[in-house]
Amino acid sequence: MPIPRLLATAALLLLGGGSVFAQALLVHNARGLTLDERGRVIRFDAMQIGVDGRVQAIGKLGELPPGDLPRLDAGGRVLMPGLIDAHGHVLSLGAARRRLQLRDTTDLPAALAAVRAHAQARPQAAWLTGGGWNQATWQLGRFPTAAELDTAEAQRPVWLTRVDGHAGWANSRALQQAGITRTTPDPAGGRIERDAQGEPTGVLVDAAMGLVERHVPGDDRQEQAAQLDAAEAELLALGITTVHDAGISSDADDLLRERAAAGTLKLRVYGMARGSDGALMARLRSTGPQLDAGGADHGPLGGHYVLRAVKLFADGALGSRGAALLAPYSDAPESRGLLFRSDSELLGQMRAAAQAGFQVNVHAIGDAANRQVLAGFETLAREMGARSTRLRHRIEHAQVVAPSDLPRFARAQVLASVQPTHATSDMNMAEERVGPQRIQGAYAWQRLIKAGARLACGSDFPVEEPNPWAGLHAALTREDAAGKPIGGWYRQQTLQPVQALDCFTRAAAYAGHAEADLGSLTPGHRADFILLDRDPLTASPAALLKTRVLQTWVGGRQVHRLEP
Repeated sequence: MPIPRLLATAALLLLGGGSVFAQALLVHNARGLTLDERGRVIRFDAMQIGVDGRVQAIGKLGELPPGDLPRLDAGGRVLMPGLIDAHGHVLSLGAARRRLQLRDTTDLPAALAAVRAHAQARPQAAWLTGGGWNQATWQLGRFPTAAELDTAEAQRPVWLTRVDGHAGWANSRALQQAGITRTTPDPAGGRIERDAQGEPTGVLVDAAMGLVERHVPGDDRQEQAAQLDAAEAELLALGITTVHDAGISSDADDLLRERAAAGTLKLRVYGMARGSDGALMARLRSTGPQLDAGGADHGPLGGHYVLRAVKLFADGALGSRGAALLAPYSDAPESRGLLFRSDSELLGQMRAAAQAGFQVNVHAIGDAANRQVLAGFETLAREMGARSTRLRHRIEHAQVVAPSDLPRFARAQVLASVQPTHATSDMNMAEERVGPQRIQGAYAWQRLIKAGARLACGSDFPVEEPNPWAGLHAALTREDAAGKPIGGWYRQQTLQPVQALDCFTRAAAYAGHAEADLGSLTPGHRADFILLDRDPLTASPAALLKTRVLQTWVGGRQVHRLEP
């Protein structure tokens, strides 16, 4: 049943430049649901929105304050808060959609065929770039090689990042342009994969990726703008109204700030400055967190963009064996992965960011990395007291944690920013990497909660697909889209429906210092909401995967409509 269209008097006014403005509005005939400040479910059938784009009242239509407001008939559809992805990469998603993608290739020959077709379609490109490959999905049992990539394209350099973004695959021409030979040393925090004779094989892990990436031509402003457009449209269509962008560069900061100031940024972005971006960090050391008049509507960026966190890295990823483990990998006894920095070096970065007033968000996958980061946050708490804990520091991913370290999250008041689809994507190799004992502390969402930790959920797109309904499905079942394994992978760690919804709304808002503004539709919150064809709290997990987002509204402005 199509949703009735708004009459002209209640409609959105489309002005020059594409900015969308809304009048005060009364939404009725809805099956509304939201969580209150204590995480309890509230049901309602009408919602009143003020001219400031905030919720004024919810409840039964006859109980709302009287007033002659324009009306939107929701057609009996489900109305709920817009979802918040607490860990994604906005421009990287747009770039992935505009470049070669190997995510869906089932084996190495299919990937090489895709590279070959991509090369033939772009005869003028100086470099061929893309990503999404996963040797575990290909069941290759090893990394691919430059020689294999040469069979698809040998004349021009090719650079393809792994699905997790923590390894890259180069052909021989790319290795040549980067000057990588058998005598090239592994950089700190990185590894050049080599054959038995010590020759580079074509795969570079973590910090070693920079040896090639510094030679890849960068995207110009026009291309970055196109990437933002592509990502924003996709995310809003999925019902995501806010993203915590885990790695804002100087160029991305400029673009997002420009769009927000012009009123043309429809998505809300909570920025984490990329700690490795020297230009941006130098600027931020003098300015401190870049807020928007406290996030108020009258601020210059309209509450659409803030930069108040710094993103740092402790280690790499499990799939490329770059995650730092306390004991050797179960399937590679010669390796424990890579800590990117010494304890003192990482602590120095964390301390500098926290003392400047930034929330510190550190990528940590392996149990050694999580232990290192937890120790750093404990030191900050001792040195800075409440001034540090008020910043709500986070560990991004918190994937493999030693069981004895789980209570340290709550003691240090560190948030665990987790991505449910990582569990269902990694289950084909995670236990091989860490074995049956350490897996008990891996992707351990309920163990974290029972130890007192607070979770925020995201996807890590484009490492994973950004679809939040797949994220909710994974959180509830620990099964893939095909329903495997039946009963779920370590099912005791699944989230309950309200826990999962909270993780993608209210808790994610808290992780971005925005719980007073976002994540709920109780009065005073911004009117960021979506209309759906099903109720996520009563639909079966399998049905969640088929969820259709019919409309998306941000601050009382319609920013997406699914055409009937």
